[in-house]
Amino acid sequence: MKISKPIYTCLWFEDNALDAATFYCSIFEDAHIEQQNPFALLFKLNGTTFMALHGGPKYFHSPAVSFVIDCDTQEQIDYFWEKLGADGRYDRCGWLTDKFGISWQIVPTILPQLMADESKRDNVVKAFMQMSKFDIQTLLEA
Repeated sequence: MKISKPIYTCLWFEDNALDAATFYCSIFEDAHIEQQNPFALLFKLNGTTFMALHGGPKYFHSPAVSFVIDCDTQEQIDYFWEKLGADGRYDRCGWLTDKFGISWQIVPTILPQLMADESKRDNVVKAFMQMSKFDIQTLLEA
């Protein structure tokens, strides 16, 4: 059955949904809070709508759901890695958890192409398995 509106993600926060949405909107160039009420707010990042819910302490975020940012340049990787990871936790292979507990993958756009090249795949995997933040030049040289 067809619906008239796009599907969007609802993010559950204990009591700091506005702080989280403001944080995300400060990082992405094409971002803004669209509407808010005492219980929830809608915001957009790069044209994608999110709801941030003041839901209380019942549920918490998990890396089982993450948001992927495809980056064309090392400068973009560095920017999003630093901004989203500030006061959060950095993991391996381009993953980080921000200070609100949301998981992100900061990934070079070229990675699928490198992984498709059978002659390079094993070396690329070995290289990125040792990385925290992706380094495009190292992947190209692998």
